[in-house]
Amino acid sequence: MSGWFGGRVFAAEAAGTFGLLVAATGSIVYGMQPLGLWFVALMHLLGLWVLVSVFGKYSMAHFNPAVTLGFAITGHAKWRMVPCYVAAQVAGAVPGSLFVLYVLGDRAELGLNRPDYAYDAASLVGIEAAATILLMGAILCIVSTRVHGVVAGLVVGSVVAADVWFFGPVSGASMNPVRSFAPALVTGVMQDMWLYVVAPLAGAAVPALIYRRLRRR
Repeated sequence: MSGWFGGRVFAAEAAGTFGLLVAATGSIVYGMQPLGLWFVALMHLLGLWVLVSVFGKYSMAHFNPAVTLGFAITGHAKWRMVPCYVAAQVAGAVPGSLFVLYVLGDRAELGLNRPDYAYDAASLVGIEAAATILLMGAILCIVSTRVHGVVAGLVVGSVVAADVWFFGPVSGASMNPVRSFAPALVTGVMQDMWLYVVAPLAGAAVPALIYRRLRRR
């Protein structure tokens, strides 16, 4: 591992992504059926609040290839760092799904993202991209105002929780390719992965490009 992406950064990004998978998918496995969507949204909020607060100072707390892409576009991360960030995220996400499987149980497809097939593909892509636009936009607002730590974690967690609440029943509200990939890999159900790769990456790019253009002005 080269000096610009040391072991501490890799470990922070992997550990944070592991925690995200446990909070996001574990809340579905453990509580979706008896408690409902409010519990899942709340666990996203609390989980990300803690994870971003703890790991943000080490790796900027991407935990998401779409966020990494957005930061590369804005210049907050170098393009050569993108593969290393994604590798760390996968290294955390897959064990996160395995943890959910063996500790919380083989239920609810391990929190697999599922779109509502009553909507056409274009609508699903648009909704999932919109959820990611809100997430990346909020993150760039945090970066531009130099908010850190607990406040940054609360803002990110709140935006993700709101996206899960409003968009989850329609598109699955992944906003994150590795969050979708890990349970899909462990369960072997991969048919919707195209949606959870294309839409979040496209959605993150939109506010990132706007941010870059405004900053150059």
